[in-house]
Amino acid sequence: MSRTLRTAVLPAIVSALSFSFAMPALAESDGEHGGGLFWHVVNVVLLLAVLIYFARKPVLSYLAERHDSIANNLESSAKLLAEAEGKLSEWSAKVANIDREAAEIRDATRRAAEMERDRIVADAEVTAERIRRSAGAVIERELQLARVALRREAADLAVELAGKLLEEQVDDGDKTRLIDEFIGHVEQENA
Repeated sequence: MSRTLRTAVLPAIVSALSFSFAMPALAESDGEHGGGLFWHVVNVVLLLAVLIYFARKPVLSYLAERHDSIANNLESSAKLLAEAEGKLSEWSAKVANIDREAAEIRDATRRAAEMERDRIVADAEVTAERIRRSAGAVIERELQLARVALRREAADLAVELAGKLLEEQVDDGDKTRLIDEFIGHVEQENA
């Protein structure tokens, strides 16, 4: 019960009850035994009349407030239900699409991984070719250096061998003649 209903109805109920209890006692004190039922009916009717008179507006306003409150609650419940159903359908659609989105993500990831693999393989092939060319150049340079070293060594060995042969075959007379020829040749070039 609302506060206005209690404040309006309570005094009316108390006064009606006190009056209804006093009437049968008053009727019996007059010595009438057969009129007790009549006074009981009158008391009930009087009680109802007082209650209706005093409590009608507060009870009606309470009932109207209660009706409005229930109607508002039903309205807000209907709105909440509609929102919940909307959210449910939205989430149901998202759940239905999640498998498709997951497949798309897997496909995109696989494609990106394949592209990355292809790029790495291409880079590795370019690097391998560069290493092959570099190794070929290094090998060629080392071969050239080895040839030069072999020629130098062969020349040194030839000079050494020629020197030994000359020492064995050239005597003191040949040495003097060669020295004289060399000095003559040098003098011709300086002159």
